[in-house]
Amino acid sequence: MRPKTRIMYIEDKSQSLVGDAVIGRVTFSKTGRSVHYKGRTFQSLSGRGFKANYFEVGTGDHYWISGCRKDGADRLYNGGPPVPIDEDVREEYWTEVRGMPESRHKTTT
Repeated sequence: MRPKTRIMYIEDKSQSLVGDAVIGRVTFSKTGRSVHYKGRTFQSLSGRGFKANYFEVGTGDHYWISGCRKDGADRLYNGGPPVPIDEDVREEYWTEVRGMPESRHKTTT
């Protein structure tokens, strides 16, 4: 059985309420309480975080990780730079998640 994966919004909350973010594919653990992204493991804060729902196991830094919204309004707070989209999910993000296949060449939101 293959691990469950999903395109997710990942935002670093360790420095401020609006942090660096990316859209990429995560892999879920068997229990679903942790996710893996590019060699890093994030574990659920189980509702104990302030404007964050996961922490990076290696550093303890807090992150907001959520499913991507169809309208693209993924940040908890307005503002911040455009969000980069990992190349390996770019076309799927624009066609399947956003329903905007004409934008599949765009590398940021």
